[in-house]
Amino acid sequence: MYYCCAITDKGIRPNNEDALLIHRTLLTEGVTECLVSAPFLAAVADGVSGEQCGELASSMCLELLRDVQFSSKLDLKAKLLEIHEKLTAYSMQSEETANMQTTLCGVAIDEYEGLHTLNVGDSRLYRYRSGCLCQLSRDQSLVQLLFEEGSITKEEKLNHKHRNIIFPVLGNLSSTPDFDIRNTEECVQYGDLLLLCSDGLSDYVSTNEMEEVLAMPKPLVRRLRLLTDLALENGSQDNITIIALMRMAQDK
Repeated sequence: MYYCCAITDKGIRPNNEDALLIHRTLLTEGVTECLVSAPFLAAVADGVSGEQCGELASSMCLELLRDVQFSSKLDLKAKLLEIHEKLTAYSMQSEETANMQTTLCGVAIDEYEGLHTLNVGDSRLYRYRSGCLCQLSRDQSLVQLLFEEGSITKEEKLNHKHRNIIFPVLGNLSSTPDFDIRNTEECVQYGDLLLLCSDGLSDYVSTNEMEEVLAMPKPLVRRLRLLTDLALENGSQDNITIIALMRMAQDK
């Protein structure tokens, strides 16, 4: 059994282009808490700013993902490609929805409690363990590529003029996304916290700041609210979405 809580907030934006999914629960605004049993999927989607209908792209993507019956035997890459193709087909129906796109970052827990991760774009997955936060996903962005090439430093990534350029994501009409799907071959350990978030949080709250908030002796849903407030205090110009999940005591 897993305890999950989540928040999605439009921040200073007039509308929310983020959305989140925990098993069968899809949320485009507000807070949710739930208990879920394996197998299940949880994901954050961030509609691409500057393109048409970002909020439609993110919610539609997660609606399609919600219908997926996940198990260890599922070809997750093929399923995500199918979702991508449905988004592109829909977007071509009118000028209003043309080229609507969304990032997607998620986890899938299979029937054996095995952890699978999936990522397209620059939303993020972290693991919080023993007071330390570790990024498990890899940003599919230009600044990440420049950093890995050694062209820029980790500090320069934060304010680089091209930090908003990401590689093709779900719904892109000109290129198929490069789905980063991994079977970690491990289970979520008791005491671990998995954290999924959009870049409205990760671009404005440092790893150290996240660790400080997550270490607080407060209910988890309250800590997510504090992270959201901190992102806004630090000048976040984007929507903010966070999912946290943790495995509960040993199943009997």
